[in-house]
Parts: sequence; structure tokens; C-alpha cells
Amino acid sequence: MNLTAQTPAPTTPAVIGLTSIEAEERLAELGPNTLPEPEPPSPLRVFLIQFRNPIIYILLLASALSFATGRIEDGLFILVVLLINASIGTYQEYSADRAAAALRKLEQPSARVIRDGVACRIEAKRLVVGDLVLLESGDRIPADLMLVDASDLRCDESLLTGESMPVPKGRTVEGSSDETASSMLLAGSLATRGRAKGVVTATGTATMLGGIAAELGRANSSQPPLVARLAKFTNALAVFVGLAALVLVVAGFLRGLPLHDLVMMSVGLAVSAVPEGLPIAISVALAVSMRRMAARNVIVRSMPAVEALGSTTIIATDKTGTLTSNVQTVTEIRLPDGTDIALDAHADLDKCEIRASGLDSDLVRERARRLLRAALLANEGTLARRDDLWVAAGDTVDVALLAAGRKAGLGQEELNDRYPLAARIAYEPEHKYAASFHHGSDRIHVFVKGASEVLIEMSDRMDSAGNAVEIDRASLLAQKEEMAARGLRVLAFAEGEISASLAGSLGHGHLVDLVFLGLAGLQDPVRPEVPNAMKDCHAAGVEVVMVTGDDPRTAAAIARDAGLGFHAGQVVSGHDIDEAARAGDQRLDEITREARIYARVQPAQKSAIVASLIRNGHIVAVTGDGVNDGPALKKAHVGVAMGLRGTEVAKESADLVVTDDNFASIVAGISEGRAAYRNIRKVVLMSVATGAAEVLLFMLALPFGLPMPLLPVQLLWLNLVTNGIQDVALAGGRPEGDELAGPPRSPLEPVLDRTMIRRVVQSTVVIGGAAFLAFQWMIAHGYGVPEARNITLLIFVMFENVQTLACSSERRSIFSVDILRNRFLLLSVLAAQTIHISAMYVPWLSGTLGLSPITPLEWGLSMLIASSLVLVTEVDKFVSRRRRDRSSHA
Repeated sequence: MNLTAQTPAPTTPAVIGLTSIEAEERLAELGPNTLPEPEPPSPLRVFLIQFRNPIIYILLLASALSFATGRIEDGLFILVVLLINASIGTYQEYSADRAAAALRKLEQPSARVIRDGVACRIEAKRLVVGDLVLLESGDRIPADLMLVDASDLRCDESLLTGESMPVPKGRTVEGSSDETASSMLLAGSLATRGRAKGVVTATGTATMLGGIAAELGRANSSQPPLVARLAKFTNALAVFVGLAALVLVVAGFLRGLPLHDLVMMSVGLAVSAVPEGLPIAISVALAVSMRRMAARNVIVRSMPAVEALGSTTIIATDKTGTLTSNVQTVTEIRLPDGTDIALDAHADLDKCEIRASGLDSDLVRERARRLLRAALLANEGTLARRDDLWVAAGDTVDVALLAAGRKAGLGQEELNDRYPLAARIAYEPEHKYAASFHHGSDRIHVFVKGASEVLIEMSDRMDSAGNAVEIDRASLLAQKEEMAARGLRVLAFAEGEISASLAGSLGHGHLVDLVFLGLAGLQDPVRPEVPNAMKDCHAAGVEVVMVTGDDPRTAAAIARDAGLGFHAGQVVSGHDIDEAARAGDQRLDEITREARIYARVQPAQKSAIVASLIRNGHIVAVTGDGVNDGPALKKAHVGVAMGLRGTEVAKESADLVVTDDNFASIVAGISEGRAAYRNIRKVVLMSVATGAAEVLLFMLALPFGLPMPLLPVQLLWLNLVTNGIQDVALAGGRPEGDELAGPPRSPLEPVLDRTMIRRVVQSTVVIGGAAFLAFQWMIAHGYGVPEARNITLLIFVMFENVQTLACSSERRSIFSVDILRNRFLLLSVLAAQTIHISAMYVPWLSGTLGLSPITPLEWGLSMLIASSLVLVTEVDKFVSRRRRDRSSHA
């Protein structure tokens, strides 16, 4: 839809926002605030892409050779198998693309607007011209906006203009030659600092971003490292198989075998031994894991993160909203002289009351209201009644303070009318405070809220029984420490006055000589599921450290409630980190090897902590939500952004987005990542072992003067049909449930480690050797070559069935696995067996494959032979379990 006809809404109605009815009418007229998305590849194109594979080219050549030599049935069979294989691959890839698109929809950006006079959050695509948008640092600009108000606003417009430095924005910006440009915010840019309000002037393709959308190509998704490594392994294996096939062709030619049969045999062995479908199967395993993670509130933005998450050794987590519920409530007010005022944590806002520790004096209540007045005026949140419900918007701490004010009988709107706003200093992590300046009759009133130690230094007096007396900093700090030790988040409040003549130059420099009003304790309980998640991390060998901007005492109390084990020496502050960084990386690395709680940490220090943990050999997953968390999220192996309170900068820097901001969801993601890696190992074992067994069968048959044990078309049937079905089932297998029962794997550990190589060799010898002995015995005892091949092929299909079931768990016995938990795996085994048996009774297919019906006795004997693999794998698993048990008790 072309939206170039959009024009700015009239100024007056825009400043107060739109009504819901006006917004719906404009949305219907102008369309959603979206850019045209590139068309996904059609099923036909995905189908054709399946044929871009060197193995496919070889098979097509073999088909052409069959037609040229008059073997029409062989040529047709190869083509049919290729079509079936391409159809399965198309379904897998197209389904994965659709799933990825569905996951992207879960990441819809949002915007804060004023609708019907109330601040609320809506999907950014529902923005319309005339909407009044509220912005803060970290927000991505959702549409083209004209500023109506701004405070210390800077925007990163590098995506649109190439300007590397953030650009100051405001209705009038000093030094700006273009007032219109300085007051315009462009869709797609980022607010890196400050606060603002702006009116939407254009949406969708009518924005500047929409005008250049055709030039902005979406980056191709990188190939997961594991897929790349296995593709390299597949290529190396192809070279080996090529040499082996050449040896077999030469040996067969010297024995006088037909050249066509030798060529077809080489093709069949290449297809069987080279697991060319392995990278696709692994991509499917990762895609399935991504869908499962989404169901557990973890959206994967980068497929390689699934692999990295499974090997995570340490999680550097936020406190607020991740370990805690992020439902802040003011439960206590402490006045400077030690007077306690309790607020019911769950009081109805309509029953406005505060309790003063048995002192029911008007003076105490008035002093509490004075503190809460500062809390409400230096506040950017909103709390309003809407349809008989209280509707809040803004930072959870701001909302909690507004609720506390409501309980004391104070309303934000009434205070704003009484004290008109002159200027505001927005909260930024490096300042640790927020402030507002308000017009009085002949003075400017100053109200400040923020970190206790900062406001104590700003003040030279404190409130005592309603009078301003000399400040007692030691006493105030002791009160703050006592509150923090009880797990309360402690904020301080102060007020002051300055001359009205300074109204044109208000700023940080005027926050001096204030009157300290007291402290407020906010309670944010630990999420009930977090302690168990901490236990899961401990069992899984994953360390957890807390990185927070809160006070060390508060952080320690919350960590204790969360089940994070530590001692006093493992609590360090941002100041400690700075000192260690100045001393050098070695000193910082010594601290991070031991520390478990990092308190009063700045975003830049967080990045240094992550870098140090990486130097110490950890695979680091780090959580973040702020605009300044971007470097830390990028630096970590797995960056985890918070979906509810996270800024757009954090989300775009992260590999994962946790939609419920819950620590337990991160642990669930680790479990799914480990499950995906296990499934990948199962597919590798299945594919490599069965392919190698077929090569071994031929390598044994030719020196003993036996005919080819399997026809080329039988090899194709075995690997592209019966084996392919079971590979897909293993790739998408359900987690076993004990993924968090052991330590994480080393990131340097190859997929084909010692255990895998041993099991591949065992399976190869058992399958290839048993099939060879069976074929040799049948030839020696009068079976015709076609009959012997028919039964040998059935034995291989049954070995594949047994291998699939044996691979359902890498550690547990096949007899202890609840096979019904993975019904798709069981169905794949039954399907492979059913398809093969059915092919014996389909005239054209049985003739092409050289199949014929077998007796129940032959079927039973074949199953008995295939069952030998169970004995070998069970013994190996038993020995491995005993070794692990001994090492764990050592």
C-alpha cells in the first residue's frame, strides 16, 4: 500500500493524543505501520533447490546411463527416489521457513502512546498519523515523528544517514542549522539517551525508511557452525569413499563384472556412505529446537545460538524481573530521624492509608506525604483509572511510587497542576537519579529520587520532625544498609529550591544543597520457580552470577532467597571492577574467577565482566535489557534480551529473547539446546554407521569372490527411503528429560568424539560383518543370488530399525527408555519396515528392487540377526555408565 499521501495531524489534537475511535478510522484508511516483507521462496523454488547437490548430479548421471543402456526400470526408479527425496526435503525446509516466520511474528515491536488520554502500549504496526508517542532511551523510533517535547534526547540515525555518532534532538537544538531536522525523528533510528514525546507524521512506506526499504536487503542467515563442521566432515568422507569406490571398481573390472553394474555400484556406495543429507537433518534438528524453545518463552533470533546455549557454562543474569517478579511494591518508608511508616503491600489503591508504626500523628503523615510528593513529581510513569481498573504505564519502580502516593491520598495529576513542570532530568544508569524542576510562585522547586548514596551527597540538610536540620550522613547510610540487608530495594528522595531567574538553564548543576526527605523500601519477591531453576543449573554444571545495579546488601539478600550459593568474599561492586580493570586483565580475571554477585555495576563494567569470564574459559550467556547492555550482549557467546522490559537495542543485539523475562526460561532454553545437540549426535551415529557398514559389506564380498551383495538400486532404496525416514525422526526426537543431569560439553568437543567413533566402529563391524556372513552362508547353502540379496537387504533394513531404537538414548538402556514418549520415532521404525515389506508385493517396485515375499521364519531369523546390535550397544552403554559412576564418586 502506498502511504505517501499521509500528512501530519493538526498540532492541537496531536498533543493530547488520539481517541481509540480516531485511531481505528485512520488505521482503516492508511493501513498498518509496516514495511513490505520480502516474499518467501515458493514451494516450487524450494523443491528445485533440493537438486543443487553433487550427489544428486551423480544420481541423475546414473539414471541417464541406465536409460542409455536399456535399463529403463533402473533409470525410472532412480528418478522416482530423487523425487521422493526432494519432496521430503521440500517439506522439511518449507516447514522450517514457515516456523521461522511464525517466530518472527512473536517479536512484534511495540510503542507507548497516549490513547483516550491514557498512556498505553500497543503494537507498533497499529500506529497512525496523529498518535502521540512516548519515547525513552533504548526505544526504536516506530514511525516518523515530530517532537513536541524532549529532554536530553539523542538518536542514532546511522541506519538511515550513515552518521556514526548519536545526534542531539529537540524542538530547538543548539548549533543546528536545520530546526526541522533536529525536531524530526526518523523511523528505524534509535533513542540512545533521554526522553521525548512526538506526534506521528508518517507511517509504513511513507516514512523515510519506507522510501529506501527496497535498498535495505535482509542479511543472509549464517550457517550454524555445527552444520559447517559436519559439511566439511561430509566432504572429507566423500573423498575417502571415492577412493574406496575406485578400488572396488578396479577389482570388479578385473573380475569381469559389467561396467554398468560397477558404475551403478559406485554410485550406490557414494550415496550410502556419504551422509549428504546430514547438514539438512541437523538444520531440521535446530529448527525443531527453536520451535520448542518458543513454546517455553525463548525466541531464537540466531540459529547458532541453539548450539551455543547447550554448551553454556555460566549465566550472568540480571536481578530485577529475571530472578524476581518485577512487581515492585513500596512496603516501607523510613524518615531521616528513623521513623518507620508501613504500607500494606497488597492494599487496595482506593483505600488510601499509611500506617506509622503506632504513631498516628498528622505530622508523621504530612512528612510521609512530602516524601511521596517528591516521588510523584520526579516520576515518568502513569497510573490512571480506566473502565473501573487501574492502568499503569512506565518503569515498574515509578509505578510502585505512584501507587504508594495514591495510598497516601496524593494524585499525580493534581500535583502536576499545582507544580507546573519547568524541566526534567531523565533517569540514566550513569547518573543513578532522576530529577524534575517545577515553577512556584517566586521560586523553582526541585525534586530528586535515586540511589541513596548519591542523594545523601547532594544534600546538606535532612528532615527531622518537620524541620530541616544538619544532615547526619552516617546515620542515613546505616538506615539504608539495614533496609537493604532485608532484601528491600532502597530509594532516596530529596527536595530543594532555586531562584526563578535560573529557569532558562536548569540542569544537573542545580542539584546541590538539597533537603534529604527519607528512604523508601521496595519489595520485589523472587519468582517462585527460580530456586528450582538454580538447583537445575547446579546439577547441570552451569554456574550462575548476578550482575545488578542494585546495592550489594539488597543483591545479596535476593541471591540468598533465589538459592544462589555464595559467601561474603564473593560479593563485589562496580568500584571493585573499575579498580581491577585499571590494574590489568590478570587482576580482573582473578576477581571474576571467584565472584558470584556484582552489585552497583554500570553497563560498561558489565561488558568488562563478560570479557573476563570468556578469558577464564567460560561459555557465557548474559542477560540484558538496557540500551547500554548491547556491547555485553554482543560480546557474550549467547546474548539473552528481556522481552517484556527490554529495549529494542538489547533485543537486536541478542541471540535470544526471553518473552517472560524469567530466569527459569533461560534454564529451559539450555535444556532444549542440549537436547538438540543430542539429537544431532544420534543422526550422525545413525547415518555414518549404516553407510560405513554397507561399504564394509562390499569390501568383504569382493575379495571372497562373492557376487555384489546388493544391487545399486537396492542401495539407493536403503539409504534414501528407509534410512531417510528414521533420520528425520531422530533429528526431531523429544528430549529425554535428563539433559540437565550432567555438566555442559566442551565447546571444542567434536561431534565424532571418542565415544561416537567407538560406537560407529562397533555398529559398522556388527552390521556389515553380520550381513556379510549371512550373505555368504546363503550363497554357500544353495540360495540364489536374487534371494540372498533380498534377505540381505531386509537384514539391513532391520539393522536400521534396531539402530534407530538404540540411538533413542545415548546413555540409557533401550529397555529403560519410554519409547511411547517419542511416538514419531516409533512410527518411523514401523513405517520403514512397512514400506519395505509392502514393496515386496508391489509388482513394478518389487521387480525393480529385486524383492520377493519372504517366509515368517526368514523374517524372524533376520530380526534375530539384527538384534545382535542391541547386545553390543547395551554392553557399551553399561560399561560407559559404570565408568561415569566411578569418576563421579572419585
